[in-house]
Amino acid sequence: MSNPRVHPATIRPEDAPTLPALFRARVAATPDAPAYRQFDPEREDWSSSSWGEMGRTVDRWQAALATEGLRPGDRVAIMVGNSREWIAADLSAMEMGLVTVPLYTDDRPENVGYIIGQTQARALLIGDTVHGRRLLEHLEKMPSLKRVVRLSDSAGTSGDPRVLPLEDWLQGGDPAAIRYPELDPDALATIVYTSGTTGRPKGVMLSHRNILENAWASSLTGPLGPSDRFLSFLPLSHMMERTAGCYMPMMVGAEVAFARSIQLLGEDLQTIRPTVLISVPRIYERVRGRIRAGLRQKSALGRWLFEKTAAVGWRRFEHQQGRGRWSPAFLLWPLLERVVARKVLDRLGGQVRFAVCGGAPLPPPVAQLFIGLGLPVLQGYGMTEAGPVVTVNTPDDNLPASIGKPLKDVDVRIGENHELQTRSNCVMLGYWKNEEATRETIDADGWLRTGDQARIDDSGHVYITGRIKDILVLTNGEKVPPADMEMAIGLDGLFDQIMVVGDGQPFLTALMVPEPDAWQTFASDQGIDPATAGEPPRKVERAILDRIHHQLEDFPGYARIRHVYVIHEPWSVENGMMTPTMKLKRPVIREHYREAIETMYNGRDR
Repeated sequence: MSNPRVHPATIRPEDAPTLPALFRARVAATPDAPAYRQFDPEREDWSSSSWGEMGRTVDRWQAALATEGLRPGDRVAIMVGNSREWIAADLSAMEMGLVTVPLYTDDRPENVGYIIGQTQARALLIGDTVHGRRLLEHLEKMPSLKRVVRLSDSAGTSGDPRVLPLEDWLQGGDPAAIRYPELDPDALATIVYTSGTTGRPKGVMLSHRNILENAWASSLTGPLGPSDRFLSFLPLSHMMERTAGCYMPMMVGAEVAFARSIQLLGEDLQTIRPTVLISVPRIYERVRGRIRAGLRQKSALGRWLFEKTAAVGWRRFEHQQGRGRWSPAFLLWPLLERVVARKVLDRLGGQVRFAVCGGAPLPPPVAQLFIGLGLPVLQGYGMTEAGPVVTVNTPDDNLPASIGKPLKDVDVRIGENHELQTRSNCVMLGYWKNEEATRETIDADGWLRTGDQARIDDSGHVYITGRIKDILVLTNGEKVPPADMEMAIGLDGLFDQIMVVGDGQPFLTALMVPEPDAWQTFASDQGIDPATAGEPPRKVERAILDRIHHQLEDFPGYARIRHVYVIHEPWSVENGMMTPTMKLKRPVIREHYREAIETMYNGRDR
């Protein structure tokens, strides 16, 4: 019996067992259908490409690659933003038996150099970014590279003979010289480096089968097809975007538009009007923050009407999910939707059918707000080593506080120390040149250790309860999950970034980076200079702590912050304090602010 969630245009893994085979099958099936859309800065307009056009583009790239003397198994690195060029580089290399190594466009030269060196990459595609131009100055430290292709002439100058602009490079080559090897579905397709919150990043080896089966299982969670439009803005170097935002649309025949930037995301949403959004919590938190800031400017009636809409919408959602009773208030929904909710959703394009969120926990109040307004937010969970998606909520079985149920043919269990473990054909081949780490992560029976603590309820929904390595242990023996606290504190718009500290200490403290505009208002109210940093005056610290404790009122009594330290330089990838996937590098931050942390403990409250 056919699955009603599978559109007839969908290409199944058994019909296209490798990623290049999937692409060629899509080109053959729907050559004239729209494939990709991206902004052309020269024309100042969006341009579209059909699948047939993308097929010819990939042919052209392969002709150029064939001149480089690369052999199947050689590594090709990609350091460009989400674009048709990224897709062309990825697919052209893999079809020739090469292994792609995606790099974050905002990563530092020393990190990129480490990855290039460890993989011994032979070729590199580099974009026209500040980090890309900076990397050109360090090429002498990357002797394995035989060819470096710049995306544009303006990407920087280099006297290195290995460097060519893309258009010059594409002039060479003879399509007749291309040799396509026989590809094994279980062969290595890509090496994806994890974020590296502690120590050096590890290279996750994923096969064609790992990724294809994950994309296929993900596509079964909701009806998707050629009429869908994805807006791609998470980096394609992140496996969630690559699997669910690149290969899955290819599988179902959907169109993908590449956003210009996070800063222009609001405009792009209204131009592209996507039906599917794949995002991380930070995006939804920022939108929620702007909504809340706007509400403060409205009348009491306007604020009441908004809260009423969100509340009625949430109760209506719970009723539709079979968890709540019908209410006469639902009769007001058509009016509330038209007057209030629709105006908010129109900012996201007004056409979103699925808003998938992963990469980190989505704070329940954020999910409840958007779902209440009618945005179908579906929280999921995954990790690069698992292909990456492990669990996800579905439209007809959505428990926003959970991370959903496992994908089809994906097994999960709770191991020692309440650790979530998973086993499937999506689990990685191992870590590149790191057998010890592979053995520590995957047991003899194929179970992948996630490092996250979880529980599974009677219905099969999975809930993340903590992170094994990130638990802070106080000197009184109490164990505190800092990420949960930081997520709760971050719901107050005063805090742009916050890190809870206290491992091996008698109490908790926090480093905070305030949101600039909110801090200006707060500082004015407190009568202090907005430039105030470090240990704030006691009166000001008490005001900050009052706001923090309000956010932590549902946490145990020992999960209380005693002191804060104000920092005005945001933690970023550039200064080495965040990973490219926007996770805090806790050891790096702790070491950088070691003296500041010591001042919060020395002689205080002991």
